[in-house]
Amino acid sequence: MDIRKQLEDRENKELSKFACLSKNSKGREFKEEKCPIRTDFQRDRDRIIHSKAFRRLKHKTQVFIAPEGDHFRTRLTHTLEVSQLARTLARSLKLNEDLVEAIALAHDLGHTPFGHTGETVLARLNPNGFKHNEQSLRVVEMLESHDKKQGLNLTYEVREGIIKHSGDNKSMFLEGQIIKYADRIAYINHDIDDAIRAGIITENDLPRDCIETLGDSHGKRINTMIYDLIKNNYGKNQIQMSDEIGTKTEKLRQFMFQNVYFNPNAIKEHKKAEKMIEVLYNYYMDDISKIPLEHLQIYKDYDEKKEDIISDYIAGMTDRYIVNVYMDLFIPKPWGSF
Repeated sequence: MDIRKQLEDRENKELSKFACLSKNSKGREFKEEKCPIRTDFQRDRDRIIHSKAFRRLKHKTQVFIAPEGDHFRTRLTHTLEVSQLARTLARSLKLNEDLVEAIALAHDLGHTPFGHTGETVLARLNPNGFKHNEQSLRVVEMLESHDKKQGLNLTYEVREGIIKHSGDNKSMFLEGQIIKYADRIAYINHDIDDAIRAGIITENDLPRDCIETLGDSHGKRINTMIYDLIKNNYGKNQIQMSDEIGTKTEKLRQFMFQNVYFNPNAIKEHKKAEKMIEVLYNYYMDDISKIPLEHLQIYKDYDEKKEDIISDYIAGMTDRYIVNVYMDLFIPKPWGSF
C-alpha cells in the first residue's frame, strides 16, 4: 500500500492547474527515500512542527513585550493564525494546502526575542546584517537538525516560500504568495485586537472609512480580506487583493505603525530590550567561548564569522531566556544566594 502515491494522484485530479503538486517538487538538497505515507510537503510540515525552534515560538514576543494577560498573541499563536488563514485560502483556490501550511509554520522561526525590536538591533550590530526571513531559512537549513544531520533538508518550495514571505520578495509559487497575504492579514487584525485589549487604542480610533469597508469587528475584517482574495483570484494564476480592499488594508496597516508599533510607551520598553540585546552581543563578541558549547558545536570554525554565530545564538533565545541570561551575567546577586 502506497498512501503517498494515492495522495499525489488526488492532488493531480483535484487541485488547480496553477497549484504546486508535491510530486513535481524540485526536491531536497540531499536526496532521501520517499515516505510511503506522506507527501514531501507533509513531511516538511512534520519536521518543522517537531523542531526546537518551533517550540520556542510560544515564548517569543509578537508585539507586546512581557504582556500581563494570558490572551495576548505570541509568535507561536501568530504562526498558527497565519497557517489557518493560508489553508483557508489554499483550499478555496484549489492550491496545495500542505505546502502553504509548511511555509506558514516555518516563516517566523528566525524571529528574535522581543519581536521586530530584536531584529532591528541585530541588523544594526551585525556588519553582515540580519533579517528574520533569512534567519528563518538559516534555522531550517543549518541550525536545526534531523536524523542526526545538520538542517531539516526541506523541499525547495518550502525554503523558497520562507525566504520570500516578507519585504519586496515575491514567491514564484502561488502557495508562497498566499503566505505574504495571510501573514499581513493575521498581524494587522490580531495586533488591533491586542492593542485594544492593552488600552493603547479603542475601536473608535480606527480609521472610519476602513471600518466601513472592511468591517466593524475582528472577524468581519478578516472575512472581508480573505473573501476578497478568493473572489479576486479564483481560477487565476495570481494572488492579489482588489484595489479597494488592498488600499483600505494598507491604510489600516499604516494606522497601526503610527499609533501602536511606534507608540511612545511601546518605544520606551523596546529601548530596554534593545539595550539588553546590545550588551549581550558585545559580551559574546569579547569572548565567544562564553556561548554554550552545545551551540558552538554546530559550526566547524566558530572564530570565522563570529558575528553571525552570536546573532544565531541571541536570535534563538526566547524572551524569558534572554532576560534570565542577562540577569545572571549582569545583575548582582544578594549574599547567600550563590
